[in-house]
Amino acid sequence: MDLTQFELHTIVETKKPHPCGGKLWEIVRTGADYKIRCRTCGRVVMLTPDELRKRIRRIVEDV
Repeated sequence: MDLTQFELHTIVETKKPHPCGGKLWEIVRTGADYKIRCRTCGRVVMLTPDELRKRIRRIVEDV
């Protein structure tokens, strides 16, 4: 998956659910690291580009 597709406020689905049960995340920061926010509980996680690429299943909603 190409990282240029990930822009601010893009909604993505992860392969594994978050402990709260949510699988949908919103990208809230891009750059050297990516910051994503769980749409269910609001938890924020910072990931490297490689980690993000591995965790994403599909893009749900583009900006």
